[in-house]
Amino acid sequence: MKISIITPTYNEKDNIEKLCNEIKSEMSKINLDYEHIIIDNNSSDGTIEKIKDLARSDKKLKIIINLKNYGHIRSPFYGLLQSTGDASILMASDFQDPIELIPKYIDEWKKGKKIVLGEKISSDESKLKFSVRKLFYNFINYISETELTKNTTGSGIFDRSIIEKLKNIQDPYPYFRGLLSELGEEICTIKFNQPLRLHGKTKNNILTLYDIGMLGVVKHSRKPLRFMVITGFISSALSLIVAMFYFIYKLLFWDSFTLGLAPIVIGIFIVSSIQITLLGLVGEYIGVILLHQRNLPLVEERERINFD
Repeated sequence: MKISIITPTYNEKDNIEKLCNEIKSEMSKINLDYEHIIIDNNSSDGTIEKIKDLARSDKKLKIIINLKNYGHIRSPFYGLLQSTGDASILMASDFQDPIELIPKYIDEWKKGKKIVLGEKISSDESKLKFSVRKLFYNFINYISETELTKNTTGSGIFDRSIIEKLKNIQDPYPYFRGLLSELGEEICTIKFNQPLRLHGKTKNNILTLYDIGMLGVVKHSRKPLRFMVITGFISSALSLIVAMFYFIYKLLFWDSFTLGLAPIVIGIFIVSSIQITLLGLVGEYIGVILLHQRNLPLVEERERINFD
């Protein structure tokens, strides 16, 4: 048996050496052959120099350095596809996925589980942030046509057969959690408390979180599109009724009827707000279609180290 462990990095200089040492220590206890793949998003803080130095003395440590920063969606997925083990474990490099999960993942995989994900039942981060994420998971699961896992990020263990299926999916910008659910395999979870980052600051911000959230919506649900159609129909029907009412009212009370400025202004703003919102949502779907049509690679590599 051979286990692949994939840890994506971006500016993790203060975490990466400890991470490599702890993974090495944990795998020596399990006594299984393994490879540790680090895929770096063109770090600028010295992470690249650090992992190159580590790779010189440890041939089980394999390095992929991306040409540029491809983000936290494409790069981990690409790294997973480069694994060669009988099973592959995807983990964060900031210790928010505890190293102690590795033997638990492997034990469940040995029992025949094809996909085992880490499920956060609690977190040491702010309660507000955890609650908002939990609310999003519930929302995306409600509107999705496929039941998605809750409180998971995609970290977990995946059988070789799952990796091969993922390789055959031509998706340049995958929503990984949703993709796993659409494969049709049973997904098991291991519950854990998510600790704080060991060092450094999170790379997530409002824009990256929006990117993940909107990706989950537009890739796994047609309900927003149907909502747009229904809203547009209702809005147009109401507009027609109001127009007919004013037309008849004008005919019956030609001299006394006065059209006020307020109804015009309010009506324009209401209709405009609906149109802008719906057009924005249409734009999100068109953006995803554009990504697929361009058929771009997940990432472009700059360098590989310790790969045969």
